Amino acid sequence: MFFKTLWQALKVKDVRARIFFTIFILFVFRLGAHITVPGVNVNALNQISDLPFLNMMNLVSGNAMQNYSLFAMGVSPYITASIIVQLLQMDILPKFVEWSKQGEIGRRKLNQATRYITLVLAMAQSIGITAAFQTMAGATNSSVVQTPNLQTYLMIGAILTTGSMIVTWMGEQINEKGFGSGVSVIIFAGIVSGIPSAIQSVYTEKFENVRPSQIPMSWLFVIGLILASIIIIYVTTYVQQAERKVPIQYTKLTQGAPTSSYLPLRVNPAGVIPVIFAGSITTAPATILQFLQKANGSNVGWLSTLQNALSYTTWTGMLFYALLIILFTFFYSFVQVNPEKMAENLQKQGSYIPSVRPGKGTEKYVSRLLMRLATVGALFLGLISIIPIAAQNVWGLPKIVALGGTSLLILIQVAIQAVKQLEGYLLKRKYTGFMDNPIENS
Repeated sequence: MFFKTLWQALKVKDVRARIFFTIFILFVFRLGAHITVPGVNVNALNQISDLPFLNMMNLVSGNAMQNYSLFAMGVSPYITASIIVQLLQMDILPKFVEWSKQGEIGRRKLNQATRYITLVLAMAQSIGITAAFQTMAGATNSSVVQTPNLQTYLMIGAILTTGSMIVTWMGEQINEKGFGSGVSVIIFAGIVSGIPSAIQSVYTEKFENVRPSQIPMSWLFVIGLILASIIIIYVTTYVQQAERKVPIQYTKLTQGAPTSSYLPLRVNPAGVIPVIFAGSITTAPATILQFLQKANGSNVGWLSTLQNALSYTTWTGMLFYALLIILFTFFYSFVQVNPEKMAENLQKQGSYIPSVRPGKGTEKYVSRLLMRLATVGALFLGLISIIPIAAQNVWGLPKIVALGGTSLLILIQVAIQAVKQLEGYLLKRKYTGFMDNPIENS
């Protein structure tokens, strides 16, 4: 299905140009992900590679953080800034609420505010993460920062901040001139680039360090892992595309307008943002506790216990991770689909849901329906995210596999969006070709 649609799209000059432009941007991104920031010792960073936060950052940046490259921060500050701006539109900051109602002009103002917040977050996170890595590496008698002084920290922070803003700009260019959702495509490229290293880790674990008599069992394990991945991919694709069609009817008819239609509500309205956000929230406390322990210079019992409890690789941390995903899914679903605004828009369009009173009645109906859909979506996201972590704990798989559920969710979501966008381009071309045909030739 995807390859057939892609082949048809490549025959269209405009779509082909968009795809090649996106590939060029991703090539520049991957090139920058291998250029290490001046003044950083990457070998020292590799000695603390077991940090949960580092693994999560590597996931969304394609190991750019492990290399401490120009694009090490990736789009993480932009994602956080986008969520903050969306929250501020929920009757928290009147100015942002006003902008959200101003159409295209308001959207530009909100985008500009998102960029400014991204700039501040990127600078703060760059300096904070660099200082934390330096402290942790110091406990192993090594130094991440070759010359640890204020000037060096500011220089590294400025370079990483600039890299993050460049990556954000690349995402915007993909939105305008390329193919797909820019930020999602960049994360997609980062995850895909890490697949070979994940396969190599599994191969090393199951074949290079085992006795010859254990190789048949290793092959059975690999086959089982492939089958499990196929099943998860199929179920995830099915749920991510599932939607509830709410019937609507129109009272004010214009010439050529339909008498009835439907309002599509996805089973998982929040997408994969709750998974990414919950991952960052889960790994941050464990990293901070590890930082405090390294800074203290000794193994403090209660700090070690709390760190193990919050790490997503342990059973308690895994359950905490799943709980955060569920909570963020409910929250972000109502951010993405605002029942109050939806009811208002339906009323302005002269449409209504059959047997439901317009206005407040419609808002309550959509809220109840969205709550049920978010329940299914939350349980689904939580289950898919923790299955690989549980498998890693039970069968001792490489740590990179523990984030496989998050990776699959992002990959599948971006692939679905890509197929729909390609189909939209092809459909638009058919309609354009039909309209361009002279009437006398029809």
